[in-house]
Amino acid sequence: DMLDPERLIQCPLVKHHWIRARRFPYHLVKCKESNPEIAKKLATCPFNARHLVPQADLSKHIMNCNDKAFVEQDVVSRSSESSQEQLNNGSTWQAPPSAEDWETDLLEGSESTFVWASLHYSEQNSPS
Repeated sequence: DMLDPERLIQCPLVKHHWIRARRFPYHLVKCKESNPEIAKKLATCPFNARHLVPQADLSKHIMNCNDKAFVEQDVVSRSSESSQEQLNNGSTWQAPPSAEDWETDLLEGSESTFVWASLHYSEQNSPS
């Protein structure tokens, strides 16, 4: 049974290590620290941090990982929930149409052209 916390799992770092499922995450941390040269050669699955595979096999593992389906299913259900939530909350706001037409204004040479100006004070206008 995959959900049994007492089942034994083989360590991906040291093949003769067999660890109870409930202790497996802790073992991985310790075993990586104890075997840094082996750990450098392994990559962590993006779908389940308990999956350590040789770096060269990571792409293949990602394509076939059983946990990938759970992640994808979760993403799909969350996106459909948020879409449904928006509909339920009436969050279907749309911007009102704009009366501005920048292209026409540009072609017609708008009379109210904005110009940056600088103020120059003569010596007469400056405070003494």
